[in-house]
Amino acid sequence: MASNQSTTPPPTLQRGKACLRCRKRKMRCDGSKPACQQCVRAKQHDACQYDDGKGKTRTQLLREHIERLEQRIRELEDPEYTSPSVTLHDPHRHGRSESSSSSLTGSPASTGFSLSVSSFSPSANNSPQSSWIQGIPSPSPTPFTDIYHEEPQPTIELAQTLVDVFFSHSRQSLLGLHMGRLRESFTRPVMEQHHPVLTNAIFLWACYISRPGPLSTHESHYLSRALDSLSDAIQYQNRLLDVIQASCLLSVYFLSNGRSLEGSYHANAAASLAIQCGLHGAMTNRSPFETTASISPFKLDPPKDAIEQGERILTFWHVFVLDRCWSVVLHKPVTIPHGSDGYASITMPWPQDMEEYVAGQIDDLHSFHTVRSFFEHQVTNVRGGFSPLALRVKASALFERAHHLASTWDQPLVMSSAFTDDFQTLEHTIARFIQTLIPVHQLDATVPDEKHAYIATHTLAHAAMINLYYPFGAEDPVSYEKCLRAARCLVSIIKHIADTDYEYLDPIIGPCWTCAVDTLIRELNVIESSWPLVSSSDVRSEIGTMLYAMNNLSARFPLLGYSVAKVQKRLSGL
Repeated sequence: MASNQSTTPPPTLQRGKACLRCRKRKMRCDGSKPACQQCVRAKQHDACQYDDGKGKTRTQLLREHIERLEQRIRELEDPEYTSPSVTLHDPHRHGRSESSSSSLTGSPASTGFSLSVSSFSPSANNSPQSSWIQGIPSPSPTPFTDIYHEEPQPTIELAQTLVDVFFSHSRQSLLGLHMGRLRESFTRPVMEQHHPVLTNAIFLWACYISRPGPLSTHESHYLSRALDSLSDAIQYQNRLLDVIQASCLLSVYFLSNGRSLEGSYHANAAASLAIQCGLHGAMTNRSPFETTASISPFKLDPPKDAIEQGERILTFWHVFVLDRCWSVVLHKPVTIPHGSDGYASITMPWPQDMEEYVAGQIDDLHSFHTVRSFFEHQVTNVRGGFSPLALRVKASALFERAHHLASTWDQPLVMSSAFTDDFQTLEHTIARFIQTLIPVHQLDATVPDEKHAYIATHTLAHAAMINLYYPFGAEDPVSYEKCLRAARCLVSIIKHIADTDYEYLDPIIGPCWTCAVDTLIRELNVIESSWPLVSSSDVRSEIGTMLYAMNNLSARFPLLGYSVAKVQKRLSGL
């Protein structure tokens, strides 16, 4: 009897009751508190946290954290301003005391902000922070400056505060930096810090994602400083990664604001530099064939540790995603070539979570052609191939490949057998990839950060199917139905997006939704022109759902506002 009882499996936990770590790793959790058995075995007692609905959700905590940070910045801009929720510390007192420090009240990632090297000036009549915000040099006799830029940089506390604001949306921007090291870097000597081109691009994003809050009024200031710093940074080979990362941030900023030429320019620059410095194959230490006529190529110094190597891996895939996704939207060729052989072949391992790099768990690849193996259905034991970011990368590759293949079809010509084979293989790859993703109806049970990543991945995968079949839908009923089915899958995904999720979504989702709306409008035209007795209310309801989502997202990303206006104009003519 006792043996029978010992083999009885533990009762299944109710959905949503598992700890956040087990949810993230999709492991069975026993729900024990303060730490479940899975976390105890992994010696991760501190990482075992629960979100059982009795307290505030992580999204709510993030929103409150951002509000506190913005409140803190108001205080730093105006010492006369006081807030009942945040204690205002006198910066002059900290400037006179070597042991004093200030911290953000209630910040979950709070650390002491040393102000011993700040640009606060006790004798200044105006707030030095206000001078910095407005782009006017501080009157302090010891401004925080560097050799790359004549203008003074923000004080350490202000810089770290802006990084904290940015961090809550770091997945949205896809920037692959260790945020703890980034915050700590502001306390180092100038030569050990990131170049101002990157820090100003991060500050720009902190202001951008704060719209319509008071911090957003300083957007133009940081945009100007980031662009000014770019021409200086490109002179230094050891700042090449900073240039690539800043170019990615600037590109997405411009693209999401509807400034396509500027966005395309910076995306191309980032991709070209990434290939030129060999970032796509940095793990293999390959060198291109050189002749006496060759200009010495850019070479990155070896990474100092696993975290720095992880940052390089994440940076390359950031560039790759940007290149693949937005080349479709902008109708331009990709900058990172499709070639699977030679120097341009991609042998960088799939991206992993930063926590794995911190733990030293980095994939060791030899000559593994990452993207090619994915499309050729080669099975590998690479750990990072199934992280949320790796799935995002694969979805981006499928999105672009489907668009590229469909665009090569010449309608007057009969499909060749080679084209048909490629077409069917790609369709199979997309369908199989979608089956590996977490089901849409389970998105609400995931951690907020991962939910937003999975929404982007699902959306890109179904948009890839639309891109693949849309050109053939007018003549082929099967293609028409598959395209329509993919559009309706996007509608079902939208139904799982809460109003609080929109500010954390990837801007590439907007153009994907536009593809789905085009498909649904085509269906509406067919019904109302060919089948007048058939009700079109369901299709109109689906279009309404899409427009509601597009309007919500356009409040964050103005790019989508142009698409919404076009859709409404088309609908008014029906």
